[in-house]
Amino acid sequence: MAKKYRPLSPKEIKTLESQGCECNDWTQVTVAENFNPQRISDTRFSGTVTLGAFDKEVSFFGGITKRTGIYNATIHNCSIGDNVYINKISNHIANYDIENDVILENIDILAVNGKSSFGNGTKAAVLIESGGREIPIYDFLSAQIAYIAAVYRHRSAVIEKLNALIDAYTKSVTANRGHVAKKARIINCRIIKNCKIGPYACLEGINKLDNGTINSCREHPVYIGTGVIASGFIVASGATITDGTILSKCFVGQGCILSKQYSAENSVFFANCDGYHGEAWSIFAGPYTVTFHKGTLLISNLVSFINAGSGSNQSNHMYKLGPVHQGVIERGSKTTSDSYVLWPARVGPFTLIMGRHYRNSDTSDLPYSYLIEHEDESILVPGVNLRSVGTIRDARKWPTRDRRKDSNKLDLINFNLLSPYTIQRMINGCSILRHLEKTSGPTSDYYSYNGVRIRQHSLKKGIEYYEMGIIKFLGNTLLNRLKNRKFATIDDVRKKLAPSVSMGTGTWVDLAGMFAPEEVVHQLLDDIENSSLVSLQEIHDRLKTIHVNYQKYGWTWAADKIRERIGKPVEKITAKDIIRLTRQWKNAVVKLDKMLIEDAKKEFSISAQIGFGLDGNKKEMEKDFEAVRGKFEENSFVKEIEHHITKKSMLGDSIIEKMKSLKP
Repeated sequence: MAKKYRPLSPKEIKTLESQGCECNDWTQVTVAENFNPQRISDTRFSGTVTLGAFDKEVSFFGGITKRTGIYNATIHNCSIGDNVYINKISNHIANYDIENDVILENIDILAVNGKSSFGNGTKAAVLIESGGREIPIYDFLSAQIAYIAAVYRHRSAVIEKLNALIDAYTKSVTANRGHVAKKARIINCRIIKNCKIGPYACLEGINKLDNGTINSCREHPVYIGTGVIASGFIVASGATITDGTILSKCFVGQGCILSKQYSAENSVFFANCDGYHGEAWSIFAGPYTVTFHKGTLLISNLVSFINAGSGSNQSNHMYKLGPVHQGVIERGSKTTSDSYVLWPARVGPFTLIMGRHYRNSDTSDLPYSYLIEHEDESILVPGVNLRSVGTIRDARKWPTRDRRKDSNKLDLINFNLLSPYTIQRMINGCSILRHLEKTSGPTSDYYSYNGVRIRQHSLKKGIEYYEMGIIKFLGNTLLNRLKNRKFATIDDVRKKLAPSVSMGTGTWVDLAGMFAPEEVVHQLLDDIENSSLVSLQEIHDRLKTIHVNYQKYGWTWAADKIRERIGKPVEKITAKDIIRLTRQWKNAVVKLDKMLIEDAKKEFSISAQIGFGLDGNKKEMEKDFEAVRGKFEENSFVKEIEHHITKKSMLGDSIIEKMKSLKP
């Protein structure tokens, strides 16, 4: 029910004027029934204005309370809700609808001038500075829809339909009035033009916001702090932007933190990204993109789950046709201090990049590797990151560091370290390495592949690591279908192992954090193209359904790979097949876990103790190290791995015993 407003009474007008208020036409000002004129002073009104009731006090930092009302302001064409506190507006507030319990204090200007889409429809030129992969940002942009918009440009009809839907949404929110939602606080800010502010948002000390939307919510408010300058932007719930950050044509996703003079242009950041000190230009930053250091530049790049070390840098052109090249560093990778990569290049998942790389390499089918500079050459060590305790630690920490509290989570994220997406790369990697060994000869010192060199020893170990990873994943998926279940016959087992969906056997893709079979994604694109999906929400809902069905699609893929290994479909699998696969799985899991323990030991070596016990001898150095870092045997992560070995060994043994006890 719409709230009723009434004209001011002559007595109320007289009271307002006695308190320093003025208006050319008081008949244009209407008020709530229980309006109190005592709560307004030194304020000029113009245009059409509605005022709520002011009868409460509001609290400020430090325990200060102030009476709601309007003081020392100029208000033009505004509706102002109940118990709003407005004070010290240097210029004016114009063309805004301000909801209940909002605080606006010490602001230069808060105004909308003409029609505005509040950042919606702004095109962020990601990946290629000169354009070609622009993403039109909007309020509810997800990493997956952004990925489709940027990557599937060859599906021109899809892009046309998607852009039309975003354009329609943009037109639906375009208005000549701004909005400040309930419980928002805007304090000590300078210029805010053509912006929409969501509920419970807190804005403090901002320099300038222009043409943007802050999609805050009660569950997870947005905070924008001191010195921020932003134009053409959308900020999702739970984001924090502060300490002199500068943004232009950017989308900032849920739970992101950009701070400490971070600078970004034509870039999109999705869930839980962290940007401090450095710079981003034309970046597609998928979930958990992290950069903490000064001098770190991410440019013309698609990344996710990445940690960019200090001084990391890339080049996006070779000084011919300008900045037309792009790079892809796939999920889970890291760049060390002072690393450099020349675009175009593509780096496989979970790769450590160390040193400077000037060749246009593609290692996408050789994941979990080290890419190291040696004597101006790019040396690849395939698969070695599978034995790295840091890789396992990263994979386990990401879910625990999900800062999103909004019940409507926009980005669909799969945290699995091993998946059909990465295991297919390992399978491809084994084929590549075996082919290199066969064609170049087993006695070659180095093997060349796609702009990198691989040492003979590294090639052989890479095949070994990949095989262990493949067996571990296939065993994981198989045993997860069988554990905690009772089977009387092998037919009971076969029924449980039969895939419930047919799709999933082919290539898989990583849609900026979400794994999916390529054929399912193509079906989605077809439905966008033929207008079976006619809204952005329907597209998001379909993506969510695909995400929810990951396990079903994943088992279909794994069952097909098991078929290739045992020479028969899982519907005809035998108890002996399962026992053999389980033993292989148990051996791979235990071997990889022991490698992780050996890798962790390096953190407790004598060299790791350098700098401890500064004023003592070797014995005191060891004691100081132990006091600060603890004992290796008592380290929580080491204990967790040891427990994992025991737990998985017991699971394997129990499955083997179940298979032995089956009736024919």
